[in-house]
Amino acid sequence: MIEAATRRPDATICLISALAHHELTDEIPSSLDIAIPRGSWIPATEGAITWHLFDKATFDLGRDEIDIPGTDALQIGLYSPERCIADAYRLRGKLGYEIATQALRTWLNRGGMPSDLMRIANQLPRVKAPLLQALTALT
Repeated sequence: MIEAATRRPDATICLISALAHHELTDEIPSSLDIAIPRGSWIPATEGAITWHLFDKATFDLGRDEIDIPGTDALQIGLYSPERCIADAYRLRGKLGYEIATQALRTWLNRGGMPSDLMRIANQLPRVKAPLLQALTALT
């Protein structure tokens, strides 16, 4: 996280890494998934970081900053659970439908509100229909 945050101040933990951070998946990421705005320069890194390019128009949607443990004031971006689930459905062909469904099921069991999730999903491409189908099946 330190390397990603120092190389790219807009680095944001996403996808499997963010789902794992929010304890919405049992998957153990083989590298740190980091999103940066599409069109950005991807830095060379020594650590196990997988860089993902996300649309500039929706990059900040559901993005917060967290302190990096073991540092005094260094922070890194992290997508909210709702954004992570929406991204898992948006990229289900790459991540797998099972990961998206497991994350959604876990989130709902913890009291997640479908309206909060749909608010994010409505702003991202290719998310609304598959997410509505999954919500209908799980609720």
